[in-house]
Amino acid sequence: MMFAVRQVTTYQYASLVPFARHTLRLTPGSGGRQEVLGSTITLDPAPHERSETVDFFGNRVTHIVIERPHRTLLVASEAEVRVEPPAAPDPADCPAWTALREAAGAVRDGSGRSPIHHIYPSRLVPLHPDIRDYAQACFPDGRSVLAGGIALTERIKAEFVYDPQATDVTTPTAEAFAMRRGVCQDFAQVMIAGLRALGLPAAYVSGYLRTEPLPGHPRLAGADATHAWVALWCGEEAGWQGLDPTNGVRVGADHIELAFGRDYADVSPVDGVIVASGGHTLSVSVDVVPSEEATPPAVKETAGVSPRPARP
Repeated sequence: MMFAVRQVTTYQYASLVPFARHTLRLTPGSGGRQEVLGSTITLDPAPHERSETVDFFGNRVTHIVIERPHRTLLVASEAEVRVEPPAAPDPADCPAWTALREAAGAVRDGSGRSPIHHIYPSRLVPLHPDIRDYAQACFPDGRSVLAGGIALTERIKAEFVYDPQATDVTTPTAEAFAMRRGVCQDFAQVMIAGLRALGLPAAYVSGYLRTEPLPGHPRLAGADATHAWVALWCGEEAGWQGLDPTNGVRVGADHIELAFGRDYADVSPVDGVIVASGGHTLSVSVDVVPSEEATPPAVKETAGVSPRPARP
């Protein structure tokens, strides 16, 4: 399936910002079931410095420095992505979770996507006994690691309430767990905390999920949203398997990966430092559509900066 993805992120600042340095993780990468055919990031104001790197986890990162005074920062990212349905092994063919735990601890691969980096607590996902006990109920003795992961995915979907007003980006995982409320970031990090507490490698994945309008209703521009899910390592043969606790499903062809890391701090779409006083407001608009429905047509790969920003 070919998708055209467009995200427009707009910051409105309470006071003039004379200087800013930002790190952007807004460009999908190619690999596995996903191939990026073209991408671009357009900024207003245009940066004085810009560079592109790949971080430890394999994510594409754009670094910018803005020295022009501004009250608004607009970041428009676009990409054309081909996505194949992920391999979906039978859970019965995956190792028992206790055996997988032992195998993960013996891995000697030191690369960013090695399971060894995703067993331990991270900045935003500390281990918590109550979350461990919650996850443990889905992993009785003898159950395969993937069967247990699917059971935990479905349990979170059934028992947590999607409520964007309940949490924000700084809400601790334990607090979201206690409320049983939050958004995809909270559900993913709760699930990761439970899996890691059992000794199972679990990673945080940010990306996009195509949504369909109700029958008879037009699709609304900007109605899609950034999304987050969990990657559970299921052994050398099955590898990383995507699980979406917000929707209670295994990751499918409509999930487009943007970045991969230990928690949200590793994959934050925009972070950095500004010199200013006062607060700011943030708005994000996302469109994910099949490429043949996209207007304008697919973008081409470019490292340049357009002086005319795209409009939301």
